[in-house]
Amino acid sequence: MNRKQSNKKIELLAPAGDLKRCKLAIDFGADAVYLGGQHYSLRSRASNFTMEDIKEACRYAKEHGARIHVTVNVIPHQEDFEGLASYLQQLEEYGVTAVIVASVAIMKLAKKVAPKLEVHCSTQMSITNAMVGEFLASEIGIDRVVLARECTLQQVEQITKACPVETEAFVHGGMCVNVSGRCTLSNRMTLRDANRGGCAQSCRWEYRLFENDQMIQDPNQMFTMGSKDLNAVSYVQDLIRAGVSSLKIEGRMKTEYYVCSIVSAYRHLIDDIYAHDCNLPKERIAYHQQEIMKGENRQVCDGFYPEVAGHSSIIYTNYSNATVNHSFLGVILDFDETTMLAKLQVRNAFSCDETLEVLSPKVENRSFQCTKIINDKGVEVESIRNPMAIVQVQMPFVVQANDILRRSE
Repeated sequence: MNRKQSNKKIELLAPAGDLKRCKLAIDFGADAVYLGGQHYSLRSRASNFTMEDIKEACRYAKEHGARIHVTVNVIPHQEDFEGLASYLQQLEEYGVTAVIVASVAIMKLAKKVAPKLEVHCSTQMSITNAMVGEFLASEIGIDRVVLARECTLQQVEQITKACPVETEAFVHGGMCVNVSGRCTLSNRMTLRDANRGGCAQSCRWEYRLFENDQMIQDPNQMFTMGSKDLNAVSYVQDLIRAGVSSLKIEGRMKTEYYVCSIVSAYRHLIDDIYAHDCNLPKERIAYHQQEIMKGENRQVCDGFYPEVAGHSSIIYTNYSNATVNHSFLGVILDFDETTMLAKLQVRNAFSCDETLEVLSPKVENRSFQCTKIINDKGVEVESIRNPMAIVQVQMPFVVQANDILRRSE
């Protein structure tokens, strides 16, 4: 039986490393959020969620018409099954919609002990053909296949058409330099198991190259084999037309600014595409691309969507603080409608007379000229350069707590 629901609007699935970021992702337009518990997840070094956090996330999501997916995507060793059944049952009880799983054994267990949970086949399984989806659907009853990042657009279209269950595709975020999740660099170099939640991202380290004990590069120019991040803005319309059910943003270890800005930008992009019946003009795509890049710190590429990713998808330049995104200026804590002053917790330096921009949930971004900054001593200043300081900024329009202030570019 084909359980796909092609008439539904495509799901925007966002990451969250803690409860605050989960709620922000929902506020800024995510239809669903995926997160990890403190066990059985491949991002063990993210903040991760206690069981009470997961319960609260489910409550908040239900209140806002969103869904919670929980990663149970560890590649399990024998001892990892201890307590797993009761964990899955508790997730079901709290109202989790789906578990994201990379082990057939865990899939079978979830279907047995927590049948209300949807089971989504993790990208860690490197699904690159419809036959695997057909097999897992018929033998285990999975509900969705999360496609490998290594699929081209043509392959995504073919798999989605033939697969009896929903498909999910990544559109933004980190790319594994190996076939997703199959790398052992971290295991060998740090004794941290990449497939059990401990990846040290060794591919992003900087190396010197030697041949026959001779350095073959400028000693000041380090080599890295890390991949550029995925940015599939140009392919979102194609993925919607292909019948993909969910568009996934990677980044459970990313900051609140990344979550708010990237989720908000993709929300506006998807809504714009539907408003134009999937024929969004190129200039509008370019606009959304520009908005999405405001939240990026790393170089990006189209991934495998146009073709098999080649050497241009790898980062060759040294990491430098000069490449870090300094647009994030702060989070609004409170707003006084009488004085039109917003209380702000500062993240990066800014000055009067700069053009600033406010990101608010589910509305268009608003820009204004900064005219007044009052420091924590109540003194009006020309600029502020103290991260985490609490200041007040004069606003020309109403804002609210948790809105994001950034530099307009």
